[in-house]
Amino acid sequence: MPERGPAPHPTIVLALDFGLKRIGIASGDTLTRSARPRGTINNGPAGPDWSALQKLIGELSPARLAVGEPYNADGSVSPLTETARRFAAELRQRSSLPVDLVDERWSSQDAEERLRAARAGGTRTRRVSKADVDASAAAVILERWFETRLTT
Repeated sequence: MPERGPAPHPTIVLALDFGLKRIGIASGDTLTRSARPRGTINNGPAGPDWSALQKLIGELSPARLAVGEPYNADGSVSPLTETARRFAAELRQRSSLPVDLVDERWSSQDAEERLRAARAGGTRTRRVSKADVDASAAAVILERWFETRLTT
C-alpha cells in the first residue's frame, strides 16, 4: 500500500459577494469545505469600506480570497462584471493575497432559498434581510470555489 504524506494544513478562504450597496462576506477552510456567512460591509459611491474589510482580513488571516463574478443567466457579461473585476483587482493589491473570481450566477437566489427553508424549518426565527441574503450568497460563492478548486 502506498504511503501517504502528511495531511495538508487547512487553508482559510474568504469569499465576497460584490454589490453596489453591500458586499456579503463568508469564510471557510479547505479541510471542512464548509462556508459560514460573516455579514456584510458597506459599499457605496465612495467605494467599499476598505478599513472594515482589512480589519476582517487581519482577524481571520485568510490565505486566499474569492470574489463573485456576476454574469447574466446566459453566461454573457453583465453590467456589474467589470465593476466586480476592478474590485477584485484592487482587493488583490490592497491585501497582497491571491484573489480568484468565481461565477456567481444564481448565488443570491440559492441563498434566499436556503434562508427561507431554514425559517420554514424552524432553525431560523428572525426575518431574512437583504444583508442576510448577501452574506449567504457569499457562502454559496465559497462553496462553489471549494467545488471547482479542490479535488478529492
